[in-house]
Amino acid sequence: MSTVASQFPADVPDQPELVSMQREGDLVTLTIERPEVMNCLSFPTLRRFRTLLESLREDLSVRCILITGAGERAFCAGADLKERKSMPAERVPDFVRNIRALMDDVEAMPQPTLAVVGGFAFGGGTELMLACDLRVAAESAVFGLTETTLAIIPGAGGTQRLPRLIGKSRAKDLILTGRKLDAAEAERIGLVNRVAPAAQLGAMAREVAEQIASNGPVAVRAAKHAIDAGLECPQSEGLEIEARCYERVLPTQDRLEALAAFAEKRKPRFTGA
Repeated sequence: MSTVASQFPADVPDQPELVSMQREGDLVTLTIERPEVMNCLSFPTLRRFRTLLESLREDLSVRCILITGAGERAFCAGADLKERKSMPAERVPDFVRNIRALMDDVEAMPQPTLAVVGGFAFGGGTELMLACDLRVAAESAVFGLTETTLAIIPGAGGTQRLPRLIGKSRAKDLILTGRKLDAAEAERIGLVNRVAPAAQLGAMAREVAEQIASNGPVAVRAAKHAIDAGLECPQSEGLEIEARCYERVLPTQDRLEALAAFAEKRKPRFTGA
């Protein structure tokens, strides 16, 4: 399997300052650190983001990954159009391939992922949050797959993930018009899971992440896989996937710990074993 670094042109640097990683206990927060350009995704930003995800994929001591953008204005405004405008034509396919790959990387993480949206999320920013398992947003957040207003289409999974999340008709409404929607509408149609005042967004996101992290980590990963893999199959095949995932949790020490904790009327202490 090729590494992330090998999928980028040699002259695209790995710049650690573009995406930061902070760990607190079982939780990791990845933050796009480009608030001056609304956290848009440049070529080096994609490389750094994908490199961090690659480093986390096998670290199963991480129980939830929060993804956000620096500053109050934007979660992510999508591709860096200024960079794209000056990009040589022969480089564009590499850029498009890597922005798609970033979304695929996020979706494929074994740990649950939580998008924390504190501002604008347009184009690739909306596609990034669609690739996450859950989405929480500030009341002031604004969303939109606005690509058709630029004479292109969502090219990083938006045409596929959005209808699977909110339904085909609603997805067509948003994509074909390119219109923007506020957090209240986004919550109503199921685009985001929870909405909070901006000042309380971080606390709400942490509460959700901690609820996930407090559960049996093997079971959480197995449940995520069962949902994601089963949804793409006929129900009969999905049920077989569910059965195989259930078999993964049966021999775990965490399952025995849960039974013991229930009998002893105490909170279980899950270790991921």
